[in-house]
Amino acid sequence: MTTVLAIETSCDETAVALVQDRQVLAEAVASQISQHQVYGGVVPEIASRQHLEVINFLMAQVQAETGIRWTDVDGIAATCAPGLVGALNVGLTVAKTLAILHRRPLVGIHHLEGHICAAYLTEPDLTPPFLCLLVSGGHTSLVAVRDWQTYEPLGQTRDDAVGEAFDKVARLLGLGYPGGPAIDRLAQTGNPHAFGLPEGKISLPQGGYHPYDMSFSGLKTAVRRLVEQLPQPLPVADLAASFQYTVVQTLTRRAIRCALDQDLKTLVVAGGVAANRELRATITAAAAQHGIRVVIPPMRYCTDNAAMIGCAGVIRLSQGQQSPLSLVSQSRLPLTAVASLYAA
Repeated sequence: MTTVLAIETSCDETAVALVQDRQVLAEAVASQISQHQVYGGVVPEIASRQHLEVINFLMAQVQAETGIRWTDVDGIAATCAPGLVGALNVGLTVAKTLAILHRRPLVGIHHLEGHICAAYLTEPDLTPPFLCLLVSGGHTSLVAVRDWQTYEPLGQTRDDAVGEAFDKVARLLGLGYPGGPAIDRLAQTGNPHAFGLPEGKISLPQGGYHPYDMSFSGLKTAVRRLVEQLPQPLPVADLAASFQYTVVQTLTRRAIRCALDQDLKTLVVAGGVAANRELRATITAAAAQHGIRVVIPPMRYCTDNAAMIGCAGVIRLSQGQQSPLSLVSQSRLPLTAVASLYAA
């Protein structure tokens, strides 16, 4: 059995976990939502400083819960890309220090690979190939997982990530930050068919539309125009429900079509937006009509967490891979370049 201490500090959640194979032994998360709410979004400098303040306490907490010793740990995993560089540097520097101090291998983890690996924590028998719909504040894509750590992007957003669109629309509706949970809650009381909103489509040069790519900037603009044109008080619940319905239909149609076209019988939905209740229900029901198995991690593994980073670290270590101590944080790194994080 492989045991990994994992650290996640890519944005505004500080998280530490101890993972053994596909089992989470202990985990701790410190949220920064209250610190960033006043600004309406994540402030990178505040995020970095908060990571510094709490990370040692979280490490002590998970070790105290398990009683595990450093001699029982096989490697140290940390998110190194993509994300806020200052925030990433905190977790990666701690991981490097621990790797040197305790003479353990360092494993740098791509944040999106971590989200994909959250599915392995949910379904221990899950194996590739499968299709993953990655939906978060910074990323929206359809990725075919052909084999262990072998990723083929098939579709993506051409502008706003879906989580970013949720946050921007929530701001237009005066719902505050974070926008995704606020819209999810309010939409439960609204009429999703009150307003016909446009589904962003990507035209192809030869005619027609890209089957898997998507766009959310036009949808956001349509909501803004409604907010400007409608009389006060705004029907906020109906606007939230109509926006969410359009987003969910866009994601579901593309994911199901892609799975069918690629003959992939399992669909994983991962990332922070995978916590959205309507998306979970709609995509599961649509997939069932085509005999597609759907795997969606529980809420705590959809948002940023260290357990998913630890699971990815376990798989990398089990394949004999580790990262050099010269590894650096990167704000952007395509999932297809994940192999560059490991020593040749």
